[in-house]
Amino acid sequence: MTLELISCTYGYGHGRRKKTVLSDFDYQLPPGLTVLLGPNGAGKSTLLKVAASVVRPDRGSVVCGRIPSTSKEFRRTVARMPQDIVPLPGLTAREYVAYVGWLKGMNRSDAWKSARRVLARVELTEHSEARTTTLSGGQLRRVGVAAALVHGARVLLLDEPTAGMDPRQRRVFRDLLRDLTGDVSILMSTHDVADLAEDADHVSVLAKGRILHSGTTDTFLRFAPVGTAAGRQAEGAYTELLGQYE
Repeated sequence: MTLELISCTYGYGHGRRKKTVLSDFDYQLPPGLTVLLGPNGAGKSTLLKVAASVVRPDRGSVVCGRIPSTSKEFRRTVARMPQDIVPLPGLTAREYVAYVGWLKGMNRSDAWKSARRVLARVELTEHSEARTTTLSGGQLRRVGVAAALVHGARVLLLDEPTAGMDPRQRRVFRDLLRDLTGDVSILMSTHDVADLAEDADHVSVLAKGRILHSGTTDTFLRFAPVGTAAGRQAEGAYTELLGQYE
């Protein structure tokens, strides 16, 4: 199921003070895992909010397959995980995920059963009865992914999910995303090229509200200057693309 932004314009503020972030913006999310790279202020969070129908574009439309973003079905199909997952005192991981499912319109029984299933998918079964306030930052992010998937979403939008994680937590989290891409399309925003690693199927680069590149990981890496050291190609390609734009 393909998520598309079609001629979307969106800005913050009103009147003369309004700041346009996206203008006549087109984007199509490919299947698999896509990393959305861009410096701070590039518009990554705004893009994800518009794509998830958290905010509506001033002009243009967002669809997933034939499902418009204005429908309830869209919100069941497309899920967004914010950067910060705040633990809820008194709730276990399973209660937290089931509560989110209930908020999204599931009945209590289905939400409770689905919470167990998605926690297993993110390898948190043994922590399902742990209070969310006792979980590590990496475990909380996995709870966030489970909460995003509890109602059967087919598209997952992640806003800077690895921020603040140590290298081991990043590795575990990227392995988790890789395992999910068989039946869920994922767009993960980040400003850290290290999150690309060898895991992403596609790479999109955003700067000042414009897509500079969107294609396969191999195509992206070809932008690295000749002679770039092995292991630094992603960084080299990213720097080269931003330099061309500036």
